[in-house]
Amino acid sequence: MRRSTLLSVLCLAALSLFALPSQADAQLLKKLKDAGQDAVEDEAANQTERLLREAIRCAVNDPVCAEQAEEDDKPVIYTDQNGDVITDDEGTPITDRDEAADQAGVSPAADTAGPKPGEGAWANYDFVPGEEVLFVDDFSDDEAGDFPRRLEWLRGNMELVEWQDRMLLRSTGGGSQFAVLLPEGVPERFTLEFDISDSGTSNGTIVILEEGRDNLRDRYKGARFAFGHWRGSGIWREREPLSTLDDKRMRTEIVTARVMADGEHIKVFINEKRVSNVPRIEIPRGDRLTFEMWGTDEKPVYIGNIRVAAGGRDLYDDLVEAGRVATQGIFFDVDSDRIQPESTPTLEEIGTMLEEHPDLRIAIEGHTDSMGNDDHNLDLSIRRAVAVREYLIDAYGIEASRLEADGFGETQPVGDNETPEGRQQNRRVELVVLD
Repeated sequence: MRRSTLLSVLCLAALSLFALPSQADAQLLKKLKDAGQDAVEDEAANQTERLLREAIRCAVNDPVCAEQAEEDDKPVIYTDQNGDVITDDEGTPITDRDEAADQAGVSPAADTAGPKPGEGAWANYDFVPGEEVLFVDDFSDDEAGDFPRRLEWLRGNMELVEWQDRMLLRSTGGGSQFAVLLPEGVPERFTLEFDISDSGTSNGTIVILEEGRDNLRDRYKGARFAFGHWRGSGIWREREPLSTLDDKRMRTEIVTARVMADGEHIKVFINEKRVSNVPRIEIPRGDRLTFEMWGTDEKPVYIGNIRVAAGGRDLYDDLVEAGRVATQGIFFDVDSDRIQPESTPTLEEIGTMLEEHPDLRIAIEGHTDSMGNDDHNLDLSIRRAVAVREYLIDAYGIEASRLEADGFGETQPVGDNETPEGRQQNRRVELVVLD
């Protein structure tokens, strides 16, 4: 072999040593690459965690919240109509309001649609929820396909499903039953609320206030509440309707059913409409609420967001006696200070009390549970208290000097934030007598 040819071969061999690493070197390079990728992902995760912890959360259609956060030089992330943080395709919270609105498919404009308290159909709505929360469960801590852990299964086919952006208990077996247990018993004054959709089963859903029996529709002789029945929703005694109204909205949408009981005086509502008002009927009370649902595979029944509370008091008497009183009947849009129309009865009760007692001065205090950012909860509680104050001034002509507003966020809990009932109890508006 000529010298020049040999030299060429040796050079190529040397170059191949650099171009083709050994198997060990290749594995090392892969580890370094993977480590680099993990470091990038870890840093992104740390940044996301820091943003979730430190940023102010504003509803994407609440420009006032965003503007206030920017004035305070605080980072902002945005939530959708369900209160969930809006993220990009990689799971990172979006800090640009227009981009967040586009990602969520909503308008970034302030949400002023819909009636305000006291307007439209809500003007004659008089449901006031009880102030002591006894049971609340929206099934958010349960898994789809399971039966809710905090309910007692009695019979039938029921499972949790995600439907219309919420977790609901679906019944497809005729006569399926479950119970909400109340160890202290169903009080004389109580309120019951739950979401329901019934696409048209003939027997609907039945609720009684004591232990269930097989086939409540045929065998239960006492008074009970019926929802979605072909003869209407309302109050029944044995197999005859006493006071019912056919409201077909639950056949195509999820509605909220409500019961307000004061001894033997019972009212039943579907959304803003009162469907029953019976001044005197004996309804036996036990240690539970038993639900019986007559769903089928073709026409299932969906139930969720169950809330039971003890309630019923004279607002002024309690306020004067204790110096302060908590209300559970003022509702706001998620992560917003916009007052919902369901708040009408409680706001009317407060406004009327102030009209009838012109010397009364009160402070309106906003409180939250411990979920979310501390600073954001404080800011939100203040804005909500201010919104209530402004409503009372505008709607009832109450002198501004008689009303103060402040918020305390999560700093003054009255319930255990580790339980759903405690968190619900902590989300409140309190009225305090001023000297």
